[in-house]
Amino acid sequence: MKNRRILLALLLTVIAGITVQAQNEQQLKIIISPNHDDWTYKIGEPAKFDVTIFKNNVPLKNVKIYYETGLERMTPVKKDSLVLANGKTIINGGTLKQAGFLRCTVTSILDGVTYRGLATAGFDPYSIQPYAQMPADFLQFWDSGKTELSKIPMDAKMVLLPERCTENTNVYHLNLRGYGRNSRLYGILCVPKKEGKYPALLRVPGAGIRPYNGDIGTADKGIITLEIGIHGIPVTLDPQVYTSLAEGALSGYQNFNLDDKDRFYYKRVYLNCVRANDFLTSLPQYDGSNLGVMGGSQGGALSIVTAALDSRVKYLSAMYPALSDLTATLKGRTGGWPNYFDKSNIDFNNKPEKIAALGYYDVVNFAKQLKVPGIYSWGFNDEVCPPSSTFASYNVINAPKQLIIVQETGHWGYPEQNEKMGNWIVDQLKKK
Repeated sequence: MKNRRILLALLLTVIAGITVQAQNEQQLKIIISPNHDDWTYKIGEPAKFDVTIFKNNVPLKNVKIYYETGLERMTPVKKDSLVLANGKTIINGGTLKQAGFLRCTVTSILDGVTYRGLATAGFDPYSIQPYAQMPADFLQFWDSGKTELSKIPMDAKMVLLPERCTENTNVYHLNLRGYGRNSRLYGILCVPKKEGKYPALLRVPGAGIRPYNGDIGTADKGIITLEIGIHGIPVTLDPQVYTSLAEGALSGYQNFNLDDKDRFYYKRVYLNCVRANDFLTSLPQYDGSNLGVMGGSQGGALSIVTAALDSRVKYLSAMYPALSDLTATLKGRTGGWPNYFDKSNIDFNNKPEKIAALGYYDVVNFAKQLKVPGIYSWGFNDEVCPPSSTFASYNVINAPKQLIIVQETGHWGYPEQNEKMGNWIVDQLKKK
């Protein structure tokens, strides 16, 4: 019965992937191209956007479009509409007087269906500086948390999952004592079967509530991997359990106890990433020196946070990190996910105690602490973790760093982009 549930979960994942791919293939295609090949401009330089509307891969004549231009996720500076006689036009997007991103969004309606496209011009993005403020006791706050964590026994429990094991790798459902009263940390541990010493990789999750399969592919290459969940629940349950939690008890978890830095949801999450490393580095198969962390979105944030909090981490890989420059929206430039101060949240969150608490959790303040090499990647069209927020974190990193920009991507990456990110950290971990 358990095996059937696992197979059903895998099947649903495949179907979901096919469905998303089909949804991305639209009858009407809106292609928007900034007039600089690298989508990057000097401050004060005008940005223009070439727009073409395709149907059946042919420019659609006499099509009406609605467009707006302005800073990402902020009130548009300009909104207008026009009819494209030959399916093409050029929109003058204007310019910016300071470093940031200017977005052009175009919509069109065909047979009652609304289609949408966008492109984003970057103005001197490598000079963007964060608005996030670091609390005076930031380092002491987290040192205190790690000290509390160190006094909690791990009480590790590993259950072999024979149906997931491969010829080269053993796969376990793992749970540990975590930070906080009687809390547990769950994940999927993959350990190479061959006797020897191996590097280790912690995989931290994007936002949401879901089961996990573990990174078996990387483990088959000779690296111990641990993919964790953050919510203190087993990661091998029936998929409906996670759906129920996402729509019920854990809905909006990123806002829980935001007014109290000691009780905020992410305190346990951040410290439990350190706890996961406590376990990885305790394994007899661990080589004693090579430990990495990687993730995207919320996981990109957690990668930076973990590498900053834990000196045992030697390398990190982070895609479009969330939780970056969170209060920037209050200064007129969008902050990162979870968008605590956008129009729908500002009345609820624009309180001194919440703003103060966020200073202890903003990825910008962890990025400043990094001392180890990292690879990073995102696109200019990301509407979830806007590039102005991710650049705000990236630009304050003083450790060795490499950034892969794929301008047209949103909150996703191309397969070859993801492969580069994964290959880099595997290569680092396996260096002799």
